[in-house]
Amino acid sequence: MELDKSGTFVGRVWSSEEQGPVLVTVRAGVVFDITSKEAPTMRDLAEMDDPVRYVRAQRGRAICDLVELLSATPAKSETRRILAPCDLQAIKACGVTFARSMLERVIEERAAGNPERASEIRERVTMLVGDSLSNLKAGSPAAAKVKQALIEEGVWSQYLEVGIGPDAEVFTKGQVMSAVGYGDEVGLHPISKWNNPEPEVVLVVNSRGIVKGATLGNDVNLRDVEGRSALLLGKAKDNNASCALGPFIRLLDESYSLDDVRNAELNLRIEGEDGYALTGRSSMKEISRDPLDLVAQTIGDHHQYPDGFMLFMGTLFAPVEDRDVPGQGFTHKIGDLVTISNRQLGELVNTVRLSTECSPWTFGTSHLMRNLAARRLI
Repeated sequence: MELDKSGTFVGRVWSSEEQGPVLVTVRAGVVFDITSKEAPTMRDLAEMDDPVRYVRAQRGRAICDLVELLSATPAKSETRRILAPCDLQAIKACGVTFARSMLERVIEERAAGNPERASEIRERVTMLVGDSLSNLKAGSPAAAKVKQALIEEGVWSQYLEVGIGPDAEVFTKGQVMSAVGYGDEVGLHPISKWNNPEPEVVLVVNSRGIVKGATLGNDVNLRDVEGRSALLLGKAKDNNASCALGPFIRLLDESYSLDDVRNAELNLRIEGEDGYALTGRSSMKEISRDPLDLVAQTIGDHHQYPDGFMLFMGTLFAPVEDRDVPGQGFTHKIGDLVTISNRQLGELVNTVRLSTECSPWTFGTSHLMRNLAARRLI
């Protein structure tokens, strides 16, 4: 993986020397430790008025080559490894933000989590809805008319409500400090038999609601669990290692703006140990809500985030290609290698395991605070 040389990239790396995380930046293929009392955490960096200026002004300490860091196996590395690039930020997500994936949520709901019924339901819903949702602006008068028509056809759904209605779906994807990073194993809850990756752009938003950067994310989707009942969303989304972020945050600067986020093209590749391969894509150009609208629906007078938050913005990718059984579509197998890539943000690579078999989450907020205090950074 090569990073865009014009970008300002920051991240977090586990240091065996410090027995904790360090803030890093990447310059000309070399990783530099830029941790300081002014910015001991990624949260503190994002709170700065001009984090780009701060990062560029830090001389830092070279700790390794990027190639060396990327080749480390997180579960086995005793020296250093890439961590998820966020720390104290809440991990939030917006769902059903793309028309095509919205229809798949409707199908999941109507199939009640049963993949055997998905093909039949997909055919019927597509016949009724067609392409009428693709150019709709969520919450618009035109969307309200489509909503009424769908109610009359008897196919209205809670997923269509948040997909084209005025209010976006915003939920907690994972707990603070729970995300895994590049090269880590990503987890599936053992009760799930129908699931897939979700390649997404993830915004870095500070406590004032200002977007400071972006990274890649895999919001693992347990289609059968969520499809059985919307009340199982928390169980479907928040499990050990079910949230991957990285490899680094690209800060907004003269080379990368929110318009680049709006026009981002994401590529996905899944490689199974059985030789199976699937490619997919997600285009932010087709999102039904602007990124800043999603931010505004997450933070404001109605909800504050003193440490900021990471915001998954949804995906266009919804796999319907059969993997094994005709009519049952795609589902993960243990050992799948998932690669999410974008020319401007890099490449996020994770291997699929059961959540019960992934490394347990043991380093939380209290451990980070004690570690930083011991290093006299706070």
